[in-house]
Amino acid sequence: MPLVALAAWLLAAIVGIYLLFLWLGGGGLRRQATKVTRYPNTLIFSHPLLAVTGLGLWAAFLITGQRWYAWVAFFVLTVVALLGFTMFTRWLGGEGRHARGSERRFQRLAVLLHGVAGVSAFVLVLLTATQITR
Repeated sequence: MPLVALAAWLLAAIVGIYLLFLWLGGGGLRRQATKVTRYPNTLIFSHPLLAVTGLGLWAAFLITGQRWYAWVAFFVLTVVALLGFTMFTRWLGGEGRHARGSERRFQRLAVLLHGVAGVSAFVLVLLTATQITR
């Protein structure tokens, strides 16, 4: 299960990088000054930064087997999930004719795949962390 969690986390990361490049390529940073986006820089950059931090902690758990790495990775992933949910709800609110900014470029399939992989990683990390503490 720890390796399946890693695979789900990596899939979420790959699709997340794709979404970040779409946002940046659509002028996401340039639109910050004009407020033509629903995503503040703090939200956009803290989500992947914390996700990579958590992924590093998960890798440390896989390498060392020390369970505290798994729990810290889970807590970091919890914050990542909350930030991701915030972005998702903002994306849903801006979809369609009310969409503005770079987020109009997001493809539904990519957003769905990123979310499903992220939720899967979250659940698998939690299950693994609770299983190793028994």
